[in-house]
Amino acid sequence: MQTSNDEYIVPASKSKQTCLSVTEPAELLKFLQAQIPSRSRNNLKSLLEHHQICVDQNIVTQYNYPLEIGQEVVVNWSKVLVEKQPQGLKIVFEDPYIIVIEKQAGLLSIATATEKEQTAYSILSDHVKKRDPKNKIFVLHRLDRETSGVMMFAKSEKIQKSLQDAWKEAVLERTYVVVVEGNVTKEQGTITSWLTESKTFMMYSSRTPNGGQKAVTHYKVLKKNKHYSLLEVRLETGRKNQIRVHMKDIGHSVIGDKKYGSTKHPLSRLGLHARVLAFRHPVSGEEVRYETDIPKEFLNLFKSFEAKSNI
Repeated sequence: MQTSNDEYIVPASKSKQTCLSVTEPAELLKFLQAQIPSRSRNNLKSLLEHHQICVDQNIVTQYNYPLEIGQEVVVNWSKVLVEKQPQGLKIVFEDPYIIVIEKQAGLLSIATATEKEQTAYSILSDHVKKRDPKNKIFVLHRLDRETSGVMMFAKSEKIQKSLQDAWKEAVLERTYVVVVEGNVTKEQGTITSWLTESKTFMMYSSRTPNGGQKAVTHYKVLKKNKHYSLLEVRLETGRKNQIRVHMKDIGHSVIGDKKYGSTKHPLSRLGLHARVLAFRHPVSGEEVRYETDIPKEFLNLFKSFEAKSNI
């Protein structure tokens, strides 16, 4: 839950919350007065001022905020904790069981045998230990170093095991945006192959079963010009380097991806961003979905070309 770009509000436990559904348009304070008549106007205004009221998971402090039918208002009865966002990543959701973050490009997800530098895992681990030295986080999946976007961590070993054991059933959607070289003429398609890894950690793709892992990628063109194409990519399977290898398979390598055939490097990063993560919550069973914006640097590659075309 956000208050500003560099601050994050740690949510209260659900046992200390009241959830209210909006059934007709109203101003927020008037809605709260009608729904919670036992509380005074001043008491409700104080809750707003102290960031204890959320509308559709966003903190709202404006007393005359206009509510629409279908929205959910959550009242946090205990005082909320305001923290600075950790450097290098942004927390987009947290509850007692999981943390969802947006990772920057260039940051490792977790340490490897050869690289012990700062990682998303170590930054987040240090962050939660500041609240309580006993706090821990547990890895569920990873993103390549140069891939930005949405990642999820568990807050206990039990939740980690529960999600990993049922990962295929729990994860409902993993959607990426990717900038590739050239003009992709086929507007949408599906790529299926079997992936194997070499001793040098390169992934190789075969169109026929060869003992490797089956990988299925669906794509749709969002924007394109003669130099690049912006694709929305949905994973049916989550294999190592799957998108990067499959883009090479169709003759349009991800920009900046020298490892898999790219010759163009217009950005100082890989043109790959994990945009959507939707999953079934391991405790409540509810379907939850987190979506981030398409990186501006991706979109700028198409704006600059469009501007030149109009001169």
